[in-house]
Amino acid sequence: MTATSPKWITQRELESYLWGAAVLLRGLIDAGDYKQYIFPLVFLKRLSDVYDEEHAAALEVYGDEELADLPENHRFAIPEGVHWADLRKVTSNVGTALKAAMRAIESANPDTLTGVFGDGEWTNKNLLPDSTLSDLIEHFSTKTLSVANLPEDELGQGYEYLIKKFADDSGHTAQEFYTNRTLVHLMTMMLQPEPGESVYDPTCGTGGMLISTVAELKRQGKEWRNLRLYGQELNYGTSAIAKMNLFLHGIADGNTAHGDTLAQPAFLDAHGRLRTFDVVLANPPYSIKTWNRAAFTKDPYGRSMWGVPPQNAADYAFIQHIEASLDPKTGRAAILLPHGVLNRIGEATVRKAMIDADAVEAVIGLAHGLFYNSGMEAVVLVLRKQKPLDRRHKVLFIDAKKEFYRAGVQSFLSETHQQKILRVFRDFDDVPGFARVATLDEIRANNGNMAIPQYVTPAPGGGSTPADSVAATLAGWRNAATAADVAVEDVLGLLRTEVAR
Repeated sequence: MTATSPKWITQRELESYLWGAAVLLRGLIDAGDYKQYIFPLVFLKRLSDVYDEEHAAALEVYGDEELADLPENHRFAIPEGVHWADLRKVTSNVGTALKAAMRAIESANPDTLTGVFGDGEWTNKNLLPDSTLSDLIEHFSTKTLSVANLPEDELGQGYEYLIKKFADDSGHTAQEFYTNRTLVHLMTMMLQPEPGESVYDPTCGTGGMLISTVAELKRQGKEWRNLRLYGQELNYGTSAIAKMNLFLHGIADGNTAHGDTLAQPAFLDAHGRLRTFDVVLANPPYSIKTWNRAAFTKDPYGRSMWGVPPQNAADYAFIQHIEASLDPKTGRAAILLPHGVLNRIGEATVRKAMIDADAVEAVIGLAHGLFYNSGMEAVVLVLRKQKPLDRRHKVLFIDAKKEFYRAGVQSFLSETHQQKILRVFRDFDDVPGFARVATLDEIRANNGNMAIPQYVTPAPGGGSTPADSVAATLAGWRNAATAADVAVEDVLGLLRTEVAR
């Protein structure tokens, strides 16, 4: 194995290089499946090139090939015969060779890389013929992905670029693994993660929210290596990408798990109780219907303390899971949710219990289009275990639906938008037409309805544009349709109970 001389890879070159692999897959597999194959190949190439780089550095020190290959000189072990250079020599059954190499590397690094390459159908020649896989291998062989050529931050940015490109190509399924990064940054700044704290995302997708906390500490020049990161993701392939994403951002001790957070939470303490965290960032799948509501009624982890949500919308199951996962002293959370959680009738009982618990610090209403590839309006629900004295028994409502800019069909938050919202959140005070602090008694007087227009009155003359009106009407119709579904399910549930009697 030999290392080539360093050749710095620019961000533009990296993006072209990464997206070039997707071009080779067009017409063979769905765009939504690109990530299952391209990410593992990039990671495998990176592991091999960094291994060579470490080998060359050790060889300069020891002057001996065998000593240079000792495990202590390498971050990860690569068994004999499964290095990238070995795979380039394979001409038949390429998928079989790739799969065997990936499993061998996972087995050789059980504490760090178990399951990292996902479960792609590498041996399906109808999906991925030998010629295509050989072309992909040769495409990725055109650059050396060593740390000297491509530092971790820059490779991580390239990975984020590719994740977003796949989200653009994936239609509605993008929300399952990608959250608008301008919104993630705002949520992170609101929670102010500090060095040494624990950060958790119960529906982590590709790990973007976890990585955002590291990026924020780096931006502030603070120590980030002692952040303790935890994430769980239902989709196996996406959970593998999250693990890769953390590694490629230089985060060696992240903890990501595959599984259903509601049915089987992955992070428990020594007594089998939910582990608690300082910071929770989350974008749960919104209003899902396929969840085990019956089990939640007798939840062994105490997550139904406010009540059991309706079958048609599991949003408050995730909210209660997050509340139960917060450290009793330092815990705070920012959760991206559909607007309907604020006023849907079917969730009124649970919502009122949440209000009575004084768990909510703020509700931020956001512009339409910030959910990826969806016009639905989003809200950020901020929870805090120990509110400052002057914020207790109060909730800050912010109407930020006009804070956005459009790029194509997608909405984003500029730095100006982020800072405006952040400043008001930190001041926790009334701003006419934009923000208002309401008491819990006032919210109770509104029968637990937390819809932002109940509390924030638009400023005089602040009329909306036609486009805003259409988008708001459409979002309102969607929320109303979901609320109707929930209400119907509640009625049916009552009828079933009466029939059973």
